[in-house]
Amino acid sequence: MTDTIGPKNELPDIAEQGSGELNDKQLLTERDIRAAKRQRLIDSGADPYGQGLTITDYISELEARYIDLESSVNTEDIVTIAGRIMAIRDQGGLMFIVVRDSTSEIQLFIQANAIGDEIFAYAKDLDIGDWVSATGVIVRTRRGQLSVAPTEVTLQSKALRPLPEKYHGLSDKETRYRQRYVDLIVNPEIRTAFEKRFAIITALREVAHKYGYIEVETPMLHAIPGGATARPFITHHNALSRDFYLRVAPELHLKRLLVGGFERVFEINRCFRNEGMDQTHNPEFTTFEAYQAYGDMRSMQALTRELIQHACMVANGTLQITYQGHEIDLSGEWESRTMIDLVSEAAGEEISFNRTLTELKILANHYQISLQDSWGKGKIIVELYEKLVEGNLVQPVFVTEHPLETSPLAKQKADDSNVTDRFELLICGSEYANAFSELNDPVEQRRRFEAQATAKAAGDDEAMGFDEDYIRALEYGMPPAGGMGLGIDRLAMLLTDSASIRDVLLFPHMRDEVQPIDRLSESFMAE
Repeated sequence: MTDTIGPKNELPDIAEQGSGELNDKQLLTERDIRAAKRQRLIDSGADPYGQGLTITDYISELEARYIDLESSVNTEDIVTIAGRIMAIRDQGGLMFIVVRDSTSEIQLFIQANAIGDEIFAYAKDLDIGDWVSATGVIVRTRRGQLSVAPTEVTLQSKALRPLPEKYHGLSDKETRYRQRYVDLIVNPEIRTAFEKRFAIITALREVAHKYGYIEVETPMLHAIPGGATARPFITHHNALSRDFYLRVAPELHLKRLLVGGFERVFEINRCFRNEGMDQTHNPEFTTFEAYQAYGDMRSMQALTRELIQHACMVANGTLQITYQGHEIDLSGEWESRTMIDLVSEAAGEEISFNRTLTELKILANHYQISLQDSWGKGKIIVELYEKLVEGNLVQPVFVTEHPLETSPLAKQKADDSNVTDRFELLICGSEYANAFSELNDPVEQRRRFEAQATAKAAGDDEAMGFDEDYIRALEYGMPPAGGMGLGIDRLAMLLTDSASIRDVLLFPHMRDEVQPIDRLSESFMAE
């Protein structure tokens, strides 16, 4: 049975109302007012921070269920919803309150003569930003707005700070990154990028599981920094009375598992590098790393391509995407080019190991590359590649045959002792994946670790440490293998068309705030 809402009780539906632009003094005053309301509730025996409750419906479910409900009609269907107050309009004996839950928004249609003076007065004391629950019947107003006409409204959490004003919003990027919780409230559209990010991670797992990879966990604290050339974070273990390093990569532990008999393993987890922050770098970041016994660089190419293509389809429904104005085609096979060919093509002359070290240094100086005395031919070639080529590679391309000097864990190419069986995947000038046929010769690995140790002693703080236990593991025998690391943060940037890594990290690292955090006035600091 239904009844109609009488015209005399109908007022125009709510237009969203913000709290206005507030300066520091006004903000403090507004917080004092809200703190006073909180204290009055406590003094009256009420709890302004709620208890557990049973919610019957999410708002999006109500929208779908009552899509055909006609205007000016009440139902007798009682629901309980909960969410944050996003707008309030008080029209005397009638109030409109917009509540948002994690799925959508709905209007509370509150009439004093229906809800009673005591509950109506309670509702009038609510503020934008408060969390509330409401129990009542579903109605659709004369103007067609789906609403809940509550018989009960309960404060679940009192908001002491007002939200930023709607039309000016939270637009300063530094504030948005620093106060992501407020950013999510006032700019709900940014949820899409994060929802896509987590869908991408799920998609990567789906591909790995499809091919029989087992997800594993390896240590975050390493006794020796290894698995990548990077500057580590150092921490101290009190019980063991020694320093440890936050891992720069999980590679060496994952390959120990191949030694132990696991054939296909992968890990999705954080890595840490004590280096700079920019549009594509954050000191802690998430990687997908996979290792396949009896695989090689080519099997890793196939895996990498399928991982990214599946993630793109899940996130966007197409393999033709736009990233920062560039049209990117991720479909089909991807081009594969050697580093030597690319850098020679860009320079307009041969740049290879056939040149003397002096000639390569002259070329580097010509392109204004700052040289270090310890650099050999391979390192200079890599620097020339990064200077002349990397930023110009737009469509996906596997850049192969990296110099041995800069690839201490990769297997040497069978027909060229200067380079390794390795690739980096480049898209839009950024590296997305790094993979190679894994070096499994313990004698050669020891020699390369020794070269890294020499570089570290000469002042290279990104060189790997000498991991004697990893050598011992290889001496027990590791099967030929392919390994690959994929940067999830950058992949999320690509597949959400985000210009900065901070746009796909819920809580990116920030420099300290210049201004101290403002506080409530002393009268409300203590209950």
